[in-house]
Amino acid sequence: MLKSARKQGKPQKDPEGRMPLAEHLRELRNRLMKSVLAVLAVTIVGLVYYKQIADFLTEPLRDSVGCTEGFGRAAEDGEACAEITLNGLIAPFTVMLKVGLTTGVVLTCPVWLYQLWAFLAPGLHSHEKKYARSFVAAGVPLFLAGAYLAYIVLPTMASTLIEFTPEGTGNLVPLDDFLDIITRMVIVFGLAFELPLVLVMLNLGGVVTGRKLLGWWRGMVVSIAVFAAVATPSGEPLTMGALAAPIVLLYFLAVGICLLNDRRRKRKDPYAGLSDDEAAPLDHAPETVGAVESVEAPAALPDGTAADGGPTRRNGYDDAT
Repeated sequence: MLKSARKQGKPQKDPEGRMPLAEHLRELRNRLMKSVLAVLAVTIVGLVYYKQIADFLTEPLRDSVGCTEGFGRAAEDGEACAEITLNGLIAPFTVMLKVGLTTGVVLTCPVWLYQLWAFLAPGLHSHEKKYARSFVAAGVPLFLAGAYLAYIVLPTMASTLIEFTPEGTGNLVPLDDFLDIITRMVIVFGLAFELPLVLVMLNLGGVVTGRKLLGWWRGMVVSIAVFAAVATPSGEPLTMGALAAPIVLLYFLAVGICLLNDRRRKRKDPYAGLSDDEAAPLDHAPETVGAVESVEAPAALPDGTAADGGPTRRNGYDDAT
């Protein structure tokens, strides 16, 4: 009885996903807690294997600018190279935390992307939830692809920066500073690759049309180029292009998907593209009138009354007149 009473007293969910502000905040807190716990769990694993992970992250730098003959000999020969160092007793512990946290954020992207979708899903219609699940499935490989692209361009970026070292001198690269650059690039590249998913989601939600997105292409290309220049620490054209070019291609791919969706929506509903305060167009073309049906008047009875009991009308007047 207690169990059934508890079920009866449980508030029913609104079919349209509406809830008070306090419920929204409670839902956001729960989603954030689940994401944070997942990140912390993977971070702990990253702390255990942080040496192997740090070796994997610094391998591009060692291969591109490492001093094969020793730092002093390379500086005398004028070779631009670098040595990875740690400064201070606390530096190794700081590096361990950064490596573990970066591992947790990257590897748990399926979890926090799903929690983001679960927070937005109650406000979506049933047909939009189907597309939102596809966004989560596509968002994970896109984020990982952006992170891997950042890892690929690291050697080019590192060698370009090291080339600015004056001749006859060497360069000591603190490992914690280098990991800051790696973390920044991995997260920025991964999030930048989510841009097409955001645009397609806005289009499916009816916020923006594909034609409008196509009209923004000049401003979007310039904005992406500026973003790539700010996001890449080296400012070198090759690194900027490695980030900007894939995002531009993904942007135009998203515009194509939005245009196809608008065409499908227009075939299904001709007035789907109208805003809430815009009237539907009226069709003023005259329509053909069909054949006129003749209506017989009720026959008059012999006593001068009509068949329905009323007086007989002749030339529009009653017999009495």
